[in-house]
Amino acid sequence: MTSAEAAVPAGNDRTITTDIPARLDRLPWSRWHWTIVFGLGTVWILDGLEVTVVGNIASRLSEPGSGLPITSGQVTGIAAALYVAGACIGALFWGRLTDKWGRKKLFMITLAVYLAATALTAVSFDTWWFLLFRFLTGFGIGGEYAAINSAIDELIPAQYRGRVDLMINGSFWLGAVGGSLLSIVALNTDIFAADVGWRLTFALGAVLALVILLVRRHVPESPRWLLIHGRDREAEEIVTSIERKIEKDRGERLPRAEGELTIHQRRSVSFVEIARTVFSDYRRRSVLGFSLFIGQAFLYNAITFGFGAILTKFFDVPSGNTGYYFAVIAVGNFFGPLLLGKLFDTVGRRVMISSTYLLSGVLLFGTAWLFDQGSLNATTMTACWCAVLFFASAGASSAYLTVSEVFPMETRAMSIAFFYALGTAAGGISGPLLFADLTDTGKVGDTVLAFCIGAALMCAAGLVAAFLAVNAERRSLEDIAKPLTAAAGKARKAATGDRPRKATA
Repeated sequence: MTSAEAAVPAGNDRTITTDIPARLDRLPWSRWHWTIVFGLGTVWILDGLEVTVVGNIASRLSEPGSGLPITSGQVTGIAAALYVAGACIGALFWGRLTDKWGRKKLFMITLAVYLAATALTAVSFDTWWFLLFRFLTGFGIGGEYAAINSAIDELIPAQYRGRVDLMINGSFWLGAVGGSLLSIVALNTDIFAADVGWRLTFALGAVLALVILLVRRHVPESPRWLLIHGRDREAEEIVTSIERKIEKDRGERLPRAEGELTIHQRRSVSFVEIARTVFSDYRRRSVLGFSLFIGQAFLYNAITFGFGAILTKFFDVPSGNTGYYFAVIAVGNFFGPLLLGKLFDTVGRRVMISSTYLLSGVLLFGTAWLFDQGSLNATTMTACWCAVLFFASAGASSAYLTVSEVFPMETRAMSIAFFYALGTAAGGISGPLLFADLTDTGKVGDTVLAFCIGAALMCAAGLVAAFLAVNAERRSLEDIAKPLTAAAGKARKAATGDRPRKATA
């Protein structure tokens, strides 16, 4: 093992050489890594719960006696758009603070914001109250995307990073399954009054957030972030503690890490440096990130928000039964990243990202054609969506993976936030508003048009990935994108023998 010098004093910069990134990447999978997955990844379950519940209860909220004077279009249109708008603004606001203040502090704060906003949504007494706290719920979730994806990529070993990231982002659909089944119970007026059931669904989300908040107390700060910000002694203590736990569990010594990195420690990175890095030094990667987020954001935020409305309008499915259909679709979505995730680490990023986007787009075009021909019923429509979203969910999850690993350490959270906000704003704010209008007409041709737009954007993103995707599989983050604070010259292999890392003022 190696040790690092004491943390840099406030206001001082210095140069250190460290093998901590290499030590993190050479770790075998362990119970400690599962702690990270459960502590950080479970928030996506809450997001899935939120989005699905709102989509499924839209028809009930618009009925007399719900306790809110709101229409179905306002729920699936305005409220959905405000939720996404809040997520976009929250991602940018919290993303900058995540790079500046650290991963752990922010993923605790943003979850607390989500918890409070969800609890307040449950006690909505008027339309404006419901809309306001849908926005604030999204504001908290947006910050989660930046903080969580940053922390996950920096804590998970390189050889597992792709599959773990996809699995965690895909867990959104476990929440969707829960939201679908929960809405079935909540909308049953034989069990709960019409103005009570939907409130309990939001209250449950707040309770789950509280449980996750308690689990997260045991997740450490990212050692990589600590190194960059002059807190290398803390980083050394965290990594040493992890190594000891894993060695104790395995009953054997870990192999020596190979590889060192020399960095100039700094307290912060300016917006000018971030902008230059993203838009000048990594232009091709920026085009890639934007394309991936546009494609997946429009498909998911535009179309799935209105899935319940499609079932009720075109297939006469009772509003209380839409949850059954969506639960099936959500299961298919979860199995996409779960079953395909390993291939992103073995076959490679470029092949898998482009193929999942293209396949989902082509299948969605086919679904639109069948729907236009009147060849589908509620069951076969659901089966088509399962096939589309099996591939689309893996592709969408890979968008978050891509932007979290192809930009330098110092800009990671802000890069995630930027591309999430930009792509989601384009597809996720305009999408629900447009799609709500198209489905409200009750015309098959209008809904087909929305499907085709989503399919075209997914296919376009797949073609961009075929040319621009980065072969990041099984590579260290520092190798994929050199830190802005890295000293000139290539990283050196670690020398034999235990010795402290040298630091110069």
